Amino acid sequence: MSDAAQTLIVVIPLRVKPRGGRKAMVTPGVLALERRQDLTLIKAVARAFRWRRMLETGRFATINELAAAEKINSSYVSRVLRLTLLAPDMVEAILDGRQPEGMTLPALMKPFSVEWKEQREEAALRRAGSFTFVDAQSHRSC
Repeated sequence: MSDAAQTLIVVIPLRVKPRGGRKAMVTPGVLALERRQDLTLIKAVARAFRWRRMLETGRFATINELAAAEKINSSYVSRVLRLTLLAPDMVEAILDGRQPEGMTLPALMKPFSVEWKEQREEAALRRAGSFTFVDAQSHRSC
């Protein structure tokens, strides 16, 4: 056997897929069940819980005060705060990248049921591919 340098070539088939505004490399096989982490949605969920904590601890008395301090629209703060009403297992799925395909921040910024059971049913419909959030007040598609 010679001591000459040997070259090893490793070929790994990859696909590049957009994920939350970024590109991710996806390998076939076992890793084909990759997580679909939506960084925009994850950041919004984290921000919602941080804002809720700020309101609950009395750091800010109102949503308007919080919005002014964050230099953003109070309507946006209100819509993002609704993410704290998601079922705990749905929040966990978002953080783990296991949320249904169409569950994005724009979809969750629309009105959704605050009942966890109904949220899960809506998510199940989303997985089946026939999901639209339904306005709980008027029962119309959003």
